Amino acid sequence: MRQIYLQSFFKSGYNRFMTYIYNISSHPKRKIIEKRLEIIKFFDEFGEKATLTAYRKSRSTIYLWKQNIRKVGGKLSALAPESTKPKRFRESKVDYRISQFVEDYRNEHPGVSKETIYPELAEYCLLNNLSTVSESTIGRIIKELKNKGKLPQHTKLSYYARTGKLVERNQKKIKKLRRKDYQPSSPGDLLQIDAIELFIDGTKRYILTAIDTYAKFAFAYAYKSLSSTSAKGFMEKLIYIAPFNINRIQTDNGKEFHKYFRGYVKNQSIIHFYNYPKCPKMNTFIENFNGLIQRQFVDWHYQDLKDDIGNFNVELMEYLLWYNTKKQHSAIGKIPPLRYCVNTIIKKLNLPSLLAIQKSNMLWTSALH
Repeated sequence: MRQIYLQSFFKSGYNRFMTYIYNISSHPKRKIIEKRLEIIKFFDEFGEKATLTAYRKSRSTIYLWKQNIRKVGGKLSALAPESTKPKRFRESKVDYRISQFVEDYRNEHPGVSKETIYPELAEYCLLNNLSTVSESTIGRIIKELKNKGKLPQHTKLSYYARTGKLVERNQKKIKKLRRKDYQPSSPGDLLQIDAIELFIDGTKRYILTAIDTYAKFAFAYAYKSLSSTSAKGFMEKLIYIAPFNINRIQTDNGKEFHKYFRGYVKNQSIIHFYNYPKCPKMNTFIENFNGLIQRQFVDWHYQDLKDDIGNFNVELMEYLLWYNTKKQHSAIGKIPPLRYCVNTIIKKLNLPSLLAIQKSNMLWTSALH
């Protein structure tokens, strides 16, 4: 079979081919296209065996790519992989009476789960000589009914006194990143953040808290109101005082961790993990710290928190200074968090000249100033 070279397509050779009229810089699969071009060039220069060894691509695959380019007149987009979406979808074989039962049931009992519907549907199928369907099938039926608008949707309305109108509130859903199995390996890799809500003689007060899950370094600050603006201000303070770069944070799904807070964290290139709903065990480090700070400090300064929040925060900083620089923590070898951070940095540097001062109190003192 005759060997066909890329250079035969264009007089100016491969570089001209790379910058052909159909620029791929904005193509959604640009990286794949560039990779395939690289493989084709390698094949033309070094042959079939070298390409198979280096890229695991056979001669037939390379020829197919070149054929696709030729068919469309040299457009680089021909190298983009085709969609793997099925051309024909399996049609549902569920009896229409089952779908109607699910629809009627959800309209009568809005929001019930597939697990709730299943036993009554199974009884209905038995009485009507129908094949019983699984819970997952009921879930698919509910999804199809929602897409067709056949199920009731709860609408939230807001009243605007200035205009005297009721306006439907459409809250945009945001894609939330979950922590899953991620484990931190150094200070700053992951901090958990939470909010404590307190009622003192009918007055609401809030304390935002944060703790590093690796080094146990902690911070907290009290506010009169809880909003995304307050949470953003707290994050600014946290970044300023932390003795390490913050790479990831983890919060619950509270509104204070959206809007301004979310935007600020994104601008700081900090990865933001959200907890799964109703799963407090994902935030165990910050929950333990919240209980500790309430027992050791907040319960003894209630009056200041209510009447003089500025003085409360000053005293809170004194407590946190002791917590981070003096208090021993069994989880990190019975040493304070700041000392643990310093020791971790020294170990990572792995310089013999620093080993002698690793446990030096002078280093510890200089770190505080």
